Amino acid sequence: MDERGCIIRITGPVVQAENMLGSRMFEIVKVGHEGLIGEIISLEKDIATIQVYEETSGLCPGESVQRTGISLSVELGPGLLGNIYDGIQRPLKEINLQTGDFISRGVSIPALNREKLWEFFPVEKTGMKVETGDVLGTVNESPGIIHYILVPPGVNGTLTWITDPGNYTVEDHIATIVTPGGERPVSMRQNWPVRIPRTFKEKLEPVEPLITGQRIIDMLFPITKGGTAAIPGPFGSGKTVVQHQLAKWVNADIIVFVGCGERGNEMADVLHEFPNLEDPRTGEPLMNRMVLIANTSNMPVAAREASVYTGMTIAEYYRDMGYDVALMADSTSRWAEAMREISGRLEEMPGEEGYPAYLGSRLADFYERAGRVRISGKTEKIGSISVIGAVSPPGGDFSEPVTQNTLRIVKVFWSLDADLAYKRHFPAINWLMSYSLYLGPAGAWWDRHVGPEWGSRMKRIMAILQKESELEEIVKLVGPDVLPEPDKLILVNAEVIRESLLMQYAFHPFDTYSNPEKQYRMVNMIFRYFDLATRAVKQGIPVERIRTMPLLSYLARMGRTPAEQDEQMFFDIERAMDEQFAALGV
Repeated sequence: MDERGCIIRITGPVVQAENMLGSRMFEIVKVGHEGLIGEIISLEKDIATIQVYEETSGLCPGESVQRTGISLSVELGPGLLGNIYDGIQRPLKEINLQTGDFISRGVSIPALNREKLWEFFPVEKTGMKVETGDVLGTVNESPGIIHYILVPPGVNGTLTWITDPGNYTVEDHIATIVTPGGERPVSMRQNWPVRIPRTFKEKLEPVEPLITGQRIIDMLFPITKGGTAAIPGPFGSGKTVVQHQLAKWVNADIIVFVGCGERGNEMADVLHEFPNLEDPRTGEPLMNRMVLIANTSNMPVAAREASVYTGMTIAEYYRDMGYDVALMADSTSRWAEAMREISGRLEEMPGEEGYPAYLGSRLADFYERAGRVRISGKTEKIGSISVIGAVSPPGGDFSEPVTQNTLRIVKVFWSLDADLAYKRHFPAINWLMSYSLYLGPAGAWWDRHVGPEWGSRMKRIMAILQKESELEEIVKLVGPDVLPEPDKLILVNAEVIRESLLMQYAFHPFDTYSNPEKQYRMVNMIFRYFDLATRAVKQGIPVERIRTMPLLSYLARMGRTPAEQDEQMFFDIERAMDEQFAALGV
């Protein structure tokens, strides 16, 4: 396609071009002599408004705009895992080798390596009827992850030819499907428009929690596979560390991490740390089942919007293979700020705080692509995408539009608290402001697979924490001495919950992750302490004597024991508990 327009106006990342009749919305164009990548976001007569995904300085009116006839799409196929892309799926490692430390404008490198050979094993046989989502063959993309080569979306017909087992590139012809519209050659590479959700058969209810290894999340505010969660918090409250922890430890098959407009040093930490992490499942590098999308704050603002859609489309691709995918977006506030900037340059009517009126619908479109689904194809398979988005409200103001619109959509809210962070309590999730709407399915799973009474014990823990908050107001007014002994014990019990259960050290080699079985045993030990302490108070023993018992320091160190020493550790704590309470006469 050699149809060209002409630039007539440039406003930052927004460019207007005339002579664009025949263009369509969201079509990709190449702008200027350097062929900068842009996307049409508005059409009026023969004038197209284009958001450019690269730096526009140096562009001049009169330069050409070349149409491509395609929408902003991502390449899908073997080779995605372990890769690091920018917001429009340009491979940063290959760009670094070609242009150095800085991305040259107009550089274009395929997202998938065209020369690498992949060992393909056919599954279907010639003459079989196939439909969208059926598995044609498999590729061992990385240790522990089988890449299923699927019949492309919208293709249904008869498989008339499939290649023999062997090594092929992503562009090699591996199968032919005869459809009502004619023959359709199939390769291992697909292209998919990022703004269009991939199809599936049916959306299902969540049934299983996404285990994160973070005790306050798994026990009090769980998220399910296929669920949505938001992590809002002010600067310094630990949003990025929580996101990194979730990316390292969640029990999803595939991790997609989108750094959307974050500071360069934070993304540098991700790029340096994650390739060196060991996957607890396989012992291989964690990057073997991860895709990183890095769009830092100094990159062109328009690419922030593309980055979240790029990440979501890659997540949907692996979901369609039957995998559980976890997508981390850090942070959606930067994406919203990009929308606000583009909207302002388009001279659209602003909404609250200058954000566009369509802010809520754009956020909803993104989060609603999450879910647990029955995937397309003859085989009954279920896949899921769990989305965890960080929100960065200015000054920690949760009433601002991005946070409020996000909370209307997501079902889990992990509220990060600056006061807790200043007290060195991490994760700094405020247990009185946070909530989860997945407690039902999560509770049923814990009762079946880990141990009974999970729901009742979590309710009792929350009741103790809420009562502590009420008592602290009284203590501030009249002091702690006026409280009756049972109320003083509640304050001690709440302290045990906070320091032994909810506080967790991300950089400790053992405390960084607690499996469900260990979490449940920790809760059992704490409740055993509660029962003995309550019995002691009823016998007239002052709470102050209970508070000074060495036992409390033992409980606070439960999470820091290596897994192979857990049995001995719990045995020692139980014995110390019996001995120390017996010394009090209990």
